[in-house]
Amino acid sequence: MLNSVSLTGRLTRDVDLRYTQSGTAAGSFTLAVDRKFKSKNGERETDFVNCQIWRKSAENFANFTKKGSLVGVEGHIQTRTYDNAQGQKVFVTEVIVENFALLESRQASQNNPKSQQTANASATATTNTSQTTPNASRANATDPFANNGQPIDIQDDDLPF
Repeated sequence: MLNSVSLTGRLTRDVDLRYTQSGTAAGSFTLAVDRKFKSKNGERETDFVNCQIWRKSAENFANFTKKGSLVGVEGHIQTRTYDNAQGQKVFVTEVIVENFALLESRQASQNNPKSQQTANASATATTNTSQTTPNASRANATDPFANNGQPIDIQDDDLPF
């Protein structure tokens, strides 16, 4: 039998990192995954998949991601049950994450519209640092590839092919 899951999507919220009584890290999060096809009205539908991640991987995942981060996860599906406050049996199906990959740079995730406040704070800190360090501005002046985060204008005639 094969029980394998591979998903790519964005976090709908920050990872909820908790610790068991024995000190084992456990993280839970929801991944928004777009479907390959569009609905009848032409819109792409999204599935929201609950995920669990354990131990050191959970701590790393929580430290390096935030709401809106684009990630890839691999793992397996697990179903568990519990009795709720009304005495009803509740079934929960979730992905137990075994491996993950961060699919965008920190700068790209900071430029994500959902986290624009973080990007603005980071840009302010970077600007303040470069203004107080004379070597930083000199290094940018001699670096032909530095463009202060602005798009580089490349013409077809500039390309060697």
